Amino acid sequence: MRAADPAPTTAAVPAARPAPGDPAPSAPGGRPAPADATRWPDVARVPASSRARTAIARTVVRRALSGLPLRAEFEGAEPVGRGGPLLVVRDPDAFHARVGTGGLVGFGESYMAGEWDAPDPVAVLTVLAAHAADLVPAPLQRLRRLWALRHPHDERNTPDGSRANISRHYDLSNDLFALFLDDTLTYSSAVFRGFPAAWDRLAAAQHRKIDRLLDLAGVGAGTRLLEIGTGWGELALRAAARGARVTSLTLSREQRALALERVGAAGLGDRVDIQLRDYREARGTYDVVVSVEMIEAVGAEFWPVYFRTLDDRLAPGGRAAIQAITMPHERMLASQDTFTWIHKYVFPGGLIPSTQAVEETVRDHTGLRLTRRDAFGAHYAETLRLWRERFTERADDVAALGFDETFRRLWTFYLAYSEAGFRAGYLDVQQYLFTKENPAP
Repeated sequence: MRAADPAPTTAAVPAARPAPGDPAPSAPGGRPAPADATRWPDVARVPASSRARTAIARTVVRRALSGLPLRAEFEGAEPVGRGGPLLVVRDPDAFHARVGTGGLVGFGESYMAGEWDAPDPVAVLTVLAAHAADLVPAPLQRLRRLWALRHPHDERNTPDGSRANISRHYDLSNDLFALFLDDTLTYSSAVFRGFPAAWDRLAAAQHRKIDRLLDLAGVGAGTRLLEIGTGWGELALRAAARGARVTSLTLSREQRALALERVGAAGLGDRVDIQLRDYREARGTYDVVVSVEMIEAVGAEFWPVYFRTLDDRLAPGGRAAIQAITMPHERMLASQDTFTWIHKYVFPGGLIPSTQAVEETVRDHTGLRLTRRDAFGAHYAETLRLWRERFTERADDVAALGFDETFRRLWTFYLAYSEAGFRAGYLDVQQYLFTKENPAP
């Protein structure tokens, strides 16, 4: 594990518009084809690692896995684990070199390279997520600041940094997201009536989630509503259908273009204004501010600014309804400065807050009052399962858009990794209501 290595390059992230062409066939033996070294340099090559570092990684990994309820099989070595879901390491030398030099970044890149796999990756990752706090020995945890990779400075969520960070995920391709999302194009947790969830009920469950949030905020005819984070416009459409006048802010050009098309097709253009604008550039006074799973992209240093913006934009007596993914406070503190696989390949600059961090930030930096908080993490696990299964079923369609096999393994891992976090209870999702008091007469 590195003590002073720079953060790895982000050049491995694919361009927003992938080049067209037929994907390369999988290599023999079930392993994926070698990664394109131009598009995926850090996946295509195994990082240089000393024998000592690789040996330490091998020892730490085997010791960590030996006490877990899974079975880990390493080619050429005895399996470890107490039994359970199967993890197969096909190339132990490459796997341990990546983990030894890149930690969890290397673990994810090793999956992208096909050096390890699992018949049920969610089950394996759920076990790992449930034991995240104690996978690394305590002495190494105390030295985390010495070996953990650091965030690139240019991924700070300044106004310019946020635009670049958001574009790298949400401007990949509207067609890509449409392949695995339901017809509402809602990319956040649904709320189901019961489990297990079914695909044909996902759209209704997304509407249920949106309506709960709008009801929480009291949105109705004449409500002046500010939405921070448009997505593809479903919440704005449902709020406008209630008679609200909606101003919605996004940094994604792709999302804004499609959201505007949807607003026009619904005949609601006179009630919905979608602006390509950072939340810090918001103007005006509103009765309600709504923001769904946007705070995760804000970054800890800007949380006070984000919540002050909500406070500043609300009229006296106004309400802010927020949906946020959360994680345990201790894990947030332990990992908030660490550059992870998710940062490198999926959500640059992101940080999931804890409920404590949210509530302390609101208390210390605004005049808002927490009125209600509801958690429903199990619903997110089911939402992610449906997305992951749909993404897998439509792999050929993803390939037809020009996304290669390495990208498809990346997104399979991302969706499985996220689902596992909610199934293990490592992650949760909340709907918050904050209110702005009327000033004393």
